[in-house]
Amino acid sequence: MLKITIIAGARPNFMKIAPIIKAIEKAKTENKDIDFRLVHTGQHYDKKMSGSFFEQLGIPEPDANLEAGGGSQAEQTANIMVRFEKELMENPADVVLVVGDVTSTMACSITAKKLNVQVVHVEAGIRSGDLSMPEEINRMVTDAITDQFFTTSELANENLRKAGILEDRIHFVGNTMIDTLLSNMDNLIDPKIKVDGKPLENQDYFVLTLHRPANVDEEGKLQEMMQAIMDGTGDHPIIFPVHPRTAKILTGLGISHKHLHYVEPLSYLEFNYIVKNSKAVITDSGGITEETTVMGVPCLTLRDNTERPETITLGTNELVGTKPENLKPYLEKVLSGTWKKGGEIPLWDGKTADRIVQDLLKIYSN
Repeated sequence: MLKITIIAGARPNFMKIAPIIKAIEKAKTENKDIDFRLVHTGQHYDKKMSGSFFEQLGIPEPDANLEAGGGSQAEQTANIMVRFEKELMENPADVVLVVGDVTSTMACSITAKKLNVQVVHVEAGIRSGDLSMPEEINRMVTDAITDQFFTTSELANENLRKAGILEDRIHFVGNTMIDTLLSNMDNLIDPKIKVDGKPLENQDYFVLTLHRPANVDEEGKLQEMMQAIMDGTGDHPIIFPVHPRTAKILTGLGISHKHLHYVEPLSYLEFNYIVKNSKAVITDSGGITEETTVMGVPCLTLRDNTERPETITLGTNELVGTKPENLKPYLEKVLSGTWKKGGEIPLWDGKTADRIVQDLLKIYSN
């Protein structure tokens, strides 16, 4: 019996592991010798991660919650490692499977390796080249000690080859985030957002998300960026899902406009509903660039680098940068309807998790 401990620490992780869990459960019905234990590190507390969240994505309630959230990066890493070591010693596994690039990914990988347990990294090999991002450190450390690498793109494969990883440990399987998105396209939920008392009109509004320190920590820069967004989007509403506390700070800075609408954070199914029906998305998130590419929605990324270049070369994403003055020509393309169409990305087909489970059974069948 192949025993896999699956790690999730933050909301995006659960979207990445949901299809893997379904694929394992499917393999079990086919009498394959495989089972899993789901461990939530508790890295992020998210009130929207209720039973309904797990139910919507078809994820069972975690077998364990380490409740290791809070504190500085170092404190959080240490808490996760201490608690996960105890968990893994009490519930031994053949493989620890980690996804993405959050603190939990790195911390649980280190803990597993020190207990001589195999580590599998899903979404391995992606790099931004920006060491000021905590996520980049997490990626590099995790991939330095991973045993088997499951990748989303040929570029990720190349990054791993350059790091000296042998070909037989690299498995190009696709993107489990896209598995989740495609399996939920018919289940998206209209959050019934109203602007001036009227429902949003399809493809008549922009969606905005901002969270990276480079964009939000400097008040003056944030004001300039928001002004550039409001100036460049014309009369179109801008829907900005944001925590009420952050909205209060933004309003306190005088960042308000008749077309700018703060809404509370949305669930996965609600958020992707408004993305799918928007004119374009303005964001500094990495994951959203993948989803917009698959949905064919223009995406303007307010960053100077990206770990997902395939969303630019093959998809609907463009790297705008972090200077407010860069925005105008990109927004003009959106408003004039001349934004690039984008195309399909290899293996982003909704079958990634099946490939992962098949490969795991082959690798660890001895």
